[in-house]
Amino acid sequence: MLKSVELKDYMLHDPVTIRADESVFEAIHKILAYKVSGISVVDEHHNLIGVLSELDCLKAILSAVYNETPYAGKVSEYMTSEVISVGLYDNIVDVAQDMLKFKHRRRPVLDGAGKLVGQVSCRRLLRAVKDFAGPSDPSEK
Repeated sequence: MLKSVELKDYMLHDPVTIRADESVFEAIHKILAYKVSGISVVDEHHNLIGVLSELDCLKAILSAVYNETPYAGKVSEYMTSEVISVGLYDNIVDVAQDMLKFKHRRRPVLDGAGKLVGQVSCRRLLRAVKDFAGPSDPSEK
């Protein structure tokens, strides 16, 4: 079935990012424009400082509606700061198991210096499994 493969071969390079001081509306625009379920929050040196999901954005919008304000806030107010990241050379099987354990749909990928260099998602992991497993349905041969 699936062999041990390094994450760098299946990660999304150059993921969508946003700065913590930007508005939640800008984050929503990026999430919709790039068709992703969440984005990495980075500082001016491209160090990972958090992640912002669609659910985080929805929470911000509902808060603005409840408070009857047109401003949903800054990314820093809604992002998750305690992020589980992975490394370039991590084994995709181990990463997949850990993502299942914590019910995460994506993980930021950091280089050895702690800089954001990619993102891995469930979809990317499924693609890796498909590539290594080959066709399981006889009609796909």
